[in-house]
This record gives sequence, structure tokens and C-alpha cells, in this order.
Amino acid sequence: MVQRTIAPLLGELFRRYPFVTVTGPRQSGKTTLCRTALPDLAYVNLESPNHRQFAEDDPKRFIATWPGGVILDEIQRVPSLLSWLQVFADDHGGNGLFVLTGSGQFLLSDRIDQSLAGRTALLRLLPFSLDELRTSGAATGVDDLLFTGFYPRIHAQQLDPTQALGDYVETYVERDVRRMLEIRNLDAFQRFVRLCAGRVGQLLNLASLGADAGVTHTTARHWLSVLEASYIVFRLPPYHVNVSKRLVKSPKLYFHDVGLASWLLGIENVRQIRTHPLRGALFENAVVAEALKHGYNRGRRPELSFFRDSRGLECDLLYPSGGRLAAIEIKSGATIASEWFAALGRVMPLLPDCAAAAVVHGGDERQTRSAGEAVPLADFSRLLARFDSAV
Repeated sequence: MVQRTIAPLLGELFRRYPFVTVTGPRQSGKTTLCRTALPDLAYVNLESPNHRQFAEDDPKRFIATWPGGVILDEIQRVPSLLSWLQVFADDHGGNGLFVLTGSGQFLLSDRIDQSLAGRTALLRLLPFSLDELRTSGAATGVDDLLFTGFYPRIHAQQLDPTQALGDYVETYVERDVRRMLEIRNLDAFQRFVRLCAGRVGQLLNLASLGADAGVTHTTARHWLSVLEASYIVFRLPPYHVNVSKRLVKSPKLYFHDVGLASWLLGIENVRQIRTHPLRGALFENAVVAEALKHGYNRGRRPELSFFRDSRGLECDLLYPSGGRLAAIEIKSGATIASEWFAALGRVMPLLPDCAAAAVVHGGDERQTRSAGEAVPLADFSRLLARFDSAV
């Protein structure tokens, strides 16, 4: 059993709030996390038709069945229950009553805001971080990571990533989408998702993306918002402080799990990763997703960004820490080169709040230079922890 980094925080927040809501993609380990971190708490899965019908038909009695508190899994299946939970919590007072889990933002966010505002702590659980994966004994070579990804079940059961990720898309991604949308042309949506994978690490152009998928700009925007709400993709915003009117305004597109992006690109084995033209983009995706997990696992909502101006000067990732920024360049190569630091040297003077610089690369070597540090992906979380502790 892999100890999740976020587990102690879940226990702490449960003692301080009436509710803790844990959301994230399907199969990211939410149920296992909650049942492991709070082993004495009762558990109910609202995917079960019997439990779901009971909660819908008689919510007051359903809630009263669990006077000692309960983990309510897949709460988005009975969103009307949230109002009853609010009333119960207000009447009884105290903390440590309910843990709610949900596999997506689209059915939770509005209801949580309306019913449980100020009463719930919100945690986001993504698939394994690299540090968590390392404790499982799984292969953590760069190409293995880019091919297999980080979904816990794949590693826990040693599944074939190609089969498991294909099943994941068909079983979860498309099912969740069908619950939200009336898609007349599923082929177009499947093509759209694959095209998103082909644009990993690129500036997002919705008009171009929609045209290539054969749908309108409006449809492309809507579909992308559904993929974001399902924790499939996320957008990395550009640096927003107006240091120059020449800064680009378009976000970049990434997947929460790089293995899923690789599967959507048609990569069927780890050997293809080594020579794939998008290997660098996939490596960049893995690094940016690790930074996101680092923040979420500590209960933060990290305001990550990137820098790029109209001349093409770019820094792949800006990591916020205590009101300052760390500029991070991402290189998939294994041999540290002086030119990797060149862009950082040009970008840092343009960012008055930039306090540190680093290169994350695909090799094993560590170096400290006057222009910044160079660390392998395996050391990235420790680098971020040092940035955090420097506050």
C-alpha cells in the first residue's frame, strides 16, 4: 500500500471542519486514501443503486443512519443530498462528520459552493506523484514514466498500460462526457481528445483545434471545459503581470496524466517513447503535472504559469513561492548543456519578483551553476520543497 502524501492533511482537516471534500480524476485513489487515512469511519458508495435510492428517497433518515460520521463516495451521484448534509451539520455542530468524494468538478463545484461554503475543506487528489510511485517499487525511468503514467491501479496491479488506459478512456472519460453532453458524433469527440494530446505543451488555439476536429470553435471550447472538469486536461496560464505588452495571452495545454496523453497519441510500447517526436513535450507535461501535484498534496492551489513573449523568448514554468517566483526550464535531454540556462538568463531580468532559477532534465546528473541549478526529474519534488522552505 502506497502512503499518499496528502493523507496526514486529510486527517488534520477532518478534525477542523464538519466536511472534507476530496475530488479528482477517476481512479486517482480517492476511496483508498479516505478509507486508509480514516479507518474507523463508516463508508458508503453512492454508485450502489440501493444506497443511492435510499439517499434520494429519504435523505434525512439516510444521514441519520451514520451518527458517527461517514465517507460518502461519489457524492456527485446524489447532489441533492448536499443540502440535507448542510442542515444536519448545522443542527448538530462539531467537526469530523463527513468526508465527501467526487470524480470530477462539474457536478460538485456549484453545489459545494451553494450548500457547504465555509463548512468544507477541499482537497484535490491526482494520480501518484513521482515520490509516491517510487515507494511502490515501480520502474521510474523517464521513458517508463512517460509511457505508463501515474494512475495507481496500473501500478498496483501491474496492468498493461495500453489496455488499462484504453479501458479508462472508454469506461470513464466517455461515460462522464455522455452524462453531461448530448454528443451526436462520438467519433468527432474522440478525435478531439486525441488532437489535444497532440498539442501537449503548445499554446492553445481553440479555433485551430476545433477546425481539425471538424467542430465549431464554440463546441471545441465546451468540450475542452468538460475535459478540464473531468480532470483529464488542464491549462497552464501565461504570466499575467503586465511587464510587457509583448507577452502572449494564450494558455498552454497539458494532461493531468502523461501516460494517458501517450496512449492517445497511439504509443503502444516504451520503445516508441524514445524516438517519438513529442517526447520532449511529454516530458514537459510530466514535469508541469508534478508541480501541480506538489501543491495539491499540500493543500494549496498553486498558481503556476509560464513566460513567453511575441519574439519567442520563453520559460517553461514559473513556480510561485511566498510572493516570489522560481523560473524553471524543462529539457528532456540527459546531458546538461550550457545553452539550457541561456533562456533563463534572458527571462529572469524581465521578472522583478523572480528569486531562483533551475533546469529540470531527463538525465541523472545534478549540477549547481551560477545561472541556476540543474536537477533530474527524480529530484524535482525536493527542489520545489527547497523553494517552499526559502519563503
